[in-house]
Amino acid sequence: MEFSIATLLSHFSDNKLVAAKLLEKKLGCEDEESVEKLQIILDALELVGILEKERGKYRRVKEDDLVEAKLRCSSKGFCFAIQDEEDAEDIYVRELHLSNAWNGDRVLVKVIKEGTRRRSPEGEVRLILERANPSLLAQVKKEEEKYQAIPLDDRLLFELMLEQNGGNLEAAVDHLVHVSVVRYPIGEHPPIGRVTRILGSDAEAAADTDIVCCKHDLSQTFSDEVEQAAKELPTTFDPQTLEKRADWREVLTFTFTEDVKRDCLPFIETAFTLEKTEDNDWQFAVHISDIAHYIQPNSLLDKTAKKRGTTVYLGEKVLPMLPEAVTERYSLKPNQDFLTISVIMTFDKNGQLIEYSIEPTVIRVDHQLTYPEVQSILADLEQVPDHQQPLAEKLKHLFFTLSPLVKAQRLQRGGFELQLEPRSPYQDEGRVGTLIASSRTPIRSLLTELVVLANKAVANHIQALGIPGIYCTQPEPDWEELEDLLKLAQNLGLEASLESEEEITPQDYYNLTQMLGKSSHVHVLSYLLHETLKSSKYNSHPGSHFGLAYDDCYTHCVSPGKRYVDLLIQRVLKLVFSDGRDRRTRQTKTGVNLFSSSCHGNINWNVLPPAMQEELEETFHVLVTYLNDREKTAEEAEKDLEGLQKAEKMKERTGKVFKGLITGVQSYGFFVEIEDLLVEGLVHVSSLKDDWYEYRSRHGCLVGRKNHIAYRLGDEVEVEVKSVDYYRQQIDLVTVSGGSSSNNGDWNDD
Repeated sequence: MEFSIATLLSHFSDNKLVAAKLLEKKLGCEDEESVEKLQIILDALELVGILEKERGKYRRVKEDDLVEAKLRCSSKGFCFAIQDEEDAEDIYVRELHLSNAWNGDRVLVKVIKEGTRRRSPEGEVRLILERANPSLLAQVKKEEEKYQAIPLDDRLLFELMLEQNGGNLEAAVDHLVHVSVVRYPIGEHPPIGRVTRILGSDAEAAADTDIVCCKHDLSQTFSDEVEQAAKELPTTFDPQTLEKRADWREVLTFTFTEDVKRDCLPFIETAFTLEKTEDNDWQFAVHISDIAHYIQPNSLLDKTAKKRGTTVYLGEKVLPMLPEAVTERYSLKPNQDFLTISVIMTFDKNGQLIEYSIEPTVIRVDHQLTYPEVQSILADLEQVPDHQQPLAEKLKHLFFTLSPLVKAQRLQRGGFELQLEPRSPYQDEGRVGTLIASSRTPIRSLLTELVVLANKAVANHIQALGIPGIYCTQPEPDWEELEDLLKLAQNLGLEASLESEEEITPQDYYNLTQMLGKSSHVHVLSYLLHETLKSSKYNSHPGSHFGLAYDDCYTHCVSPGKRYVDLLIQRVLKLVFSDGRDRRTRQTKTGVNLFSSSCHGNINWNVLPPAMQEELEETFHVLVTYLNDREKTAEEAEKDLEGLQKAEKMKERTGKVFKGLITGVQSYGFFVEIEDLLVEGLVHVSSLKDDWYEYRSRHGCLVGRKNHIAYRLGDEVEVEVKSVDYYRQQIDLVTVSGGSSSNNGDWNDD
């Protein structure tokens, strides 16, 4: 039995009574000890007034002033409860009201003082729903024969007492260690931890991937039981499964793989075909490895995938969602038959999507290509050998005709793309949140156009059938996030503005990308524009996706072996294939084609059996918050590694001088982006020894009282690397030259 209070409470909704037996089943309490532990928890929640008992069943007690939130604390001890709802107020929580909750914990907060125009509402932690720090990085100190662990994260304001647990703690003193929390604080009793690994004498001596994995509690290995379960998966499939599948094995099929060095086999989950129809339209199909055929719900491998939520990419190191044995069996390799779920899309001569179908298929891959190989073929089509001519012809039509047409359709409806180099290992937008236009690998960018459309088609289909789904949404950016970038662009001589501050649209971002493309600083400006986008989130209800310019719905389905959401979507589609009702009643003579978009608008009945529909809805409602947390953890870990690697490079360059662009100005100093490296550092105002500098917020600049030198957004400066804090990824710079001359009167705030 492994679940949090948050997971337990998610099974209570709509004031309904829930039996303990049902909770046992939902939470996987399979033995007497687990059942007993669950009962203890239920009794405790009843005692503190979160649940009430009636006729042997439990109901959630609703309190208007009780909100669920995530705790965010600063190194100075200021804590706020951040609600999940967009635009909901943050709640200030004093240290004496934390009830032993730590930074990052999911909590129930009771509002004890209403907010005012200038002050946030104030609250106290009523219940800790889920702990965010089952382990942490710390330094070991010894005091009076007792060993303590002091967390490196200065937002964790406590010390852990360390258990001996048979190890030699003396060897860990003054070292960086990974500590597992054995017991969280209870009342006045401090937390207790156990050293699981000594990483090095300090953060710089430890491996960067180890630091990131320990900091975010990411497992680098699978248990022996999980590895064995993966090895026992079938390497072939029953021929009878082909009876209800469309056979695509005779159609020329190709896959694309990253030309990137990683520490594991590439998991190729998508294959592609391109054909001309009788009506002279284009039929492009995305064939997705049918992982759901082999990974059964509630199996050990399924529970493992659910717990991890997503694959994490840490440079060359990959922390996969499923063991490598799964990759070996179900990665789409040439000259083998594979079961797939195919999204088959038909486009007219203008690249407009006319119709699509989603169906179970079997394929055989003919060619596996890297993106550079494709670019090489397309660069000199006349030199392609005869045996590769059919493939070359397909690639030519795909990347010279269809993809550009589809891209033009997207841009016409207000979509945009950013000038960045691809970082995502996914063939859709991945965690980037929008499409990119890469000058280095344009082929990959063009393929992403079509893969994203496959995701969109599946989302449309799920919504049209009225079946449960998980949708990928992205809210519009905040004006405050964009304001400084607009000022920066204007200071660089660009005509940067928005039609309205009230509502930011994808069309605004398209206009901005066109404008930024005229600047010699396009690389850093595109990077900063990407930073203004909010992270994508999963939701059990359809919603808009800003980065892809979709108003209604979007989902992920093309990576079922790398993202748990995609695996769930694949299972939903397979339930439609097996249990979907294609007509209102059995007496109805003709039904609709549930596999095709032709059925949209013609369904006024429940496609799935009611019990199945209800169970899926409840499951998805429970899972989305957890899966969002897993995605956020993965995103933060990947950014952390990138930050550590940048800090390490800059540490080696201490004392060297670089040219940079001022990208942010505050009263305490200004931030400089070193463009060649995309590394940001701070020039603190105290390091400006030549004058007394005043902050002019209206103009976004620091101005010298006597010399009238101004440091403002968009100024080019030369800076020297003064010092680097590796673990905190903080780079301190000092100016060597640069800035603007100013007339004193022009820089005064009104």
